[in-house]
Amino acid sequence: MAKTYTVTLTDAEDKALHVVAVSAQEWIDNAVHARCQVAINEIISAEVKRKLDAGEPITQTKDEIVLAAQTESAADRNARIANTLQNN
Repeated sequence: MAKTYTVTLTDAEDKALHVVAVSAQEWIDNAVHARCQVAINEIISAEVKRKLDAGEPITQTKDEIVLAAQTESAADRNARIANTLQNN
């Protein structure tokens, strides 16, 4: 299921973005999609390594691998790190 996100810019931020981009929407879309692709590649790399180390076959598509992978969200990771820092 596709998700829609909204970005709100101040007038100054909008003006500044238009200095570097003809279309603010295209720039935002490209930035988000590019960052998602980096994360997808990281997840796939880790999952393929895990499967190969375990002797498991790799029969899924990239999307299926990402959706099935056990991942830690940034929020969960931040909470885990904060908890570790508090306990040390």
